[in-house]
Amino acid sequence: MIDWTAALLLFLFPLAYSPGPGNMVFAANGARFGLWRTLPASAGYHIATWGVTLLIGFGFATGLERLPSVMSLLRWAGAAWLLWLAFGFLRAGAGGAGQGARPLGALGGALLLLLNPKAYMIIALMFSQFLPTAPQGGGLSGAGAVLWITTFFTLNNLMAFTLWTVAGARLAAAFRIDRQARRINTGFGIALALVALWLLLG
Repeated sequence: MIDWTAALLLFLFPLAYSPGPGNMVFAANGARFGLWRTLPASAGYHIATWGVTLLIGFGFATGLERLPSVMSLLRWAGAAWLLWLAFGFLRAGAGGAGQGARPLGALGGALLLLLNPKAYMIIALMFSQFLPTAPQGGGLSGAGAVLWITTFFTLNNLMAFTLWTVAGARLAAAFRIDRQARRINTGFGIALALVALWLLLG
């Protein structure tokens, strides 16, 4: 059990903590709005993560891989959503919260996961590698293993996103001058645009 969970963590660590779409969005929101105002988006994202991961684990979403048109639509919609978020950061000024600016809410956080087909493929890959090797007994066979992997995956993502959010907030706190803040927001906006391009070309 411990060895199997450690292997799962090693598999997930580079995926969760590297600068992917979710991490970049949450770091940018942390820089612009701070940790506490980013929590609703985090809640939405991770509730969606838990639900989608559970569905994939039980095999309900595997048919998406056989529907390239649906996956393509998700990819384009996800890229468009990231570009819209990038545009918001490119317009932001000092302290991040420009006139009328609002942090990403729970629905926006959920959309960030739901419109990312690469997340579905990573989740499916995770289950293909670890579900067949789940230790028998202790409630980890079958549905128990799916629930364990799903919850572990979600909590690991939550920890990673929280760290990225805090890092973004601390970066912004160190640069409160308008010109410096604009540079930070511009940097995050460009990063989000590049992630959108990665979604389209990957």
